Amino acid sequence: MSSQVQITTTTRALSEANLELSQLWMRYYAIGGAVSGYEVEAYLGGLLILPGVERNLLADAMNELLEQTSVLTRVPQSGTQSDGGTEQDPRRALGAAAAFLFTDGEAEQERLDAVTRTHLLDTASEQRFDRYTALVRTHLGVSSSIIALIDDHRMFLKSVLGPIEQNLPREITFCNATIRNAGPLIVPDALEDARFASNPLVLGEPRIRFYAGYPLRGQGGWTVGTLCAIDQAPRDFSAADERFLQEVALAVEAEIAR
Repeated sequence: MSSQVQITTTTRALSEANLELSQLWMRYYAIGGAVSGYEVEAYLGGLLILPGVERNLLADAMNELLEQTSVLTRVPQSGTQSDGGTEQDPRRALGAAAAFLFTDGEAEQERLDAVTRTHLLDTASEQRFDRYTALVRTHLGVSSSIIALIDDHRMFLKSVLGPIEQNLPREITFCNATIRNAGPLIVPDALEDARFASNPLVLGEPRIRFYAGYPLRGQGGWTVGTLCAIDQAPRDFSAADERFLQEVALAVEAEIAR
């Protein structure tokens, strides 16, 4: 039995019986359901895959509620496996939106899986990415611009203009901090920023003083890398500059998704 049939039937039955989703979840939880009301809502909205066992418990709960009404609709049972034939972690279907449900280690693994799914690691430079680093460098008047992917131990440069070394250890890169941001990371003067003042990339080559990075998202909304502007002199970064960097980042994300 397809989960879509169960979803459609449950949604219709809720409407026909004039029942609230909260009533369904409370009954489901009372008979042993293991997922939250938020996850049940996401499942019924088609945003989350639930294991067959949880889908059937939800069907049982719905049918018990319907017994107390005049509605004749009943939600069918399904096999105990997911539609793909194997049990799946229901959190994964929500992607980065469910990051709060993962441990830090689990969330990082999901992010790394998204990096792998880009199929861009260790690939040659491509004009479709290089045009955006060229645009950023020219528009902002900086010495360097990069499109980087961050895997478990390094920063891989898919596109680079300027004196930035390939495959730097991720721990020392500014981009390692950027991927943990919801928005851009702007460092007007690295020597005046306690987070980076002693960084070897500031004190040594390429002697970064200015950095502006925007996180790039891949499948599931997980951050896979960054679009960055870098310079050897401190400088201001206006709201218009930030909007420009965001617009270019969105275009790069579209290329990553191809």
